[in-house]
Amino acid sequence: MAAIRTLEQDGVALLRALEENGSALRADWTGEVPDDEQALAIWRAMLTTRLLDDRMLKLQRQGRVAFVGTSTGSEAAIHGSAAAFAAEDWIFSGLREGGAAVQRGMPIAEYVAHMFGNAEDTAKGRQMPNHFQCREANFVSWSSVIGTQLPHAAGVALAFRRRSEPKVVCGYCGDGATSSSGFHSALNFAAVYKAPIVFVVIDNGWAISVPSAKQTSAISYGAKARAYGMPGVDVDGNDFVAVLAATLEAAARARRGDGPSLVCLRTYRIGGHSSSDDPTRYREAAEVEYWSQRDPLARAESYLRARGVMDDQRLEQSTSEINTQIAAAVEHAEAVGPPPLETLVEDVYAAPPRHLTRQVVDALRIRDEQGEAAKIQGKFPL
Repeated sequence: MAAIRTLEQDGVALLRALEENGSALRADWTGEVPDDEQALAIWRAMLTTRLLDDRMLKLQRQGRVAFVGTSTGSEAAIHGSAAAFAAEDWIFSGLREGGAAVQRGMPIAEYVAHMFGNAEDTAKGRQMPNHFQCREANFVSWSSVIGTQLPHAAGVALAFRRRSEPKVVCGYCGDGATSSSGFHSALNFAAVYKAPIVFVVIDNGWAISVPSAKQTSAISYGAKARAYGMPGVDVDGNDFVAVLAATLEAAARARRGDGPSLVCLRTYRIGGHSSSDDPTRYREAAEVEYWSQRDPLARAESYLRARGVMDDQRLEQSTSEINTQIAAAVEHAEAVGPPPLETLVEDVYAAPPRHLTRQVVDALRIRDEQGEAAKIQGKFPL
C-alpha cells in the first residue's frame, strides 16, 4: 500500500479562498469572489453531477448501463473551473468532466441517452458510456486513450488565434495524463505558438492504481508549467471559489493573446477508477476517510449557508428537482430502442459506398433470420 495521501503532503502552498470547513472566506484572500447567483449555479452543477453519478453507478450495478466513471469528491474542481469559460469557448474533457457539459447546457435526457447508448444517443451508441459530447455546449467527444485530447485542444486553440476569434479552449486531463506524450506535445506546442488555451490538470490522487506521487518527481504538477514557458498554479481543488478564480485568470490571459496556462487542482477520487475497479486493493480506507471529511459539496454548501443563500429547504428542493429529472430521463431512455443497425455506416462517407451498403443489407437479413446476438449490456470489461 502507498502512503496515505493528504492535501498538504508535499508542502506545496495551494491557492485557497475558503476556510477548510467552508464557513467563510480566508482573511488573506484577495482574489475574485463569485456573486451569490454564480456561486449557487456552480453548487447546483456540483449537486447535479453527484446525483447523476450516484444514479448511473446504481444502474451499472443492476446491469442496465455498461460503464461508469464517477467524479464523487472532485465536483468543485470540475465545476469551479468549467464556470470560468464562456458559452463560445470549447471544452476538451477526460473521463470525469461530463457534468461540465450539463453545466454548459447539455440536457440531462441527452446525458442519460448516451449512458444507455440508445437511438437518441448523439454518438449513436459508438462510444463507451461516460464518453460525452455535445455540439451545442462546445463539448468535444473524447477518447479513452490517455492524453490524446490535449494536442487536439491545442490545435483548435491555435485555429481560433489564426482566425482572430476571441475564443478560449479548456483542455482537461488527470494526473496520469501528465505522463503521456500528448501532454508534453500539447503544452510545448501551445506555449510556442501562444495558443489561447487553459490546461486543467485534475489531480485526484490516483491514475487507476498508480498514485499521483509516482507520476512525477517535480515538486508539484503546477511546477511543470515553468519548463514550457507558461504560468502554472496549484490550487486546492475542493475549494470552488479558488478554482474559479485561478481558472478565470488563466482564461483571461489566454483571451488577451498572452498564451496558455497550467492550472492544477488537487482533489480526490472517492470512488474507484471506474465501475469495474476495486480501489480497496491499492489504497487505505483511512485515506478515503480523510478526503471524505473534506467533501467539496459540503464545503460549498457551508459557504452558501454562511452567505444566507442556502438552507435546508433549498437543498431539499434542489435535490428533489434534479432527482426527478434524472428519474424521468432514465425511464424514457429505457423505453427507447437501440440505434438502427444502418447507422453503423453513417457519418463516414457522404453516401455509403456499395460494399458497406451490402454489408448492412446482409446484417439485417441475418438478424431477421437468426435473431440478435447475445446481449452484452452490463458486461463491459473495463
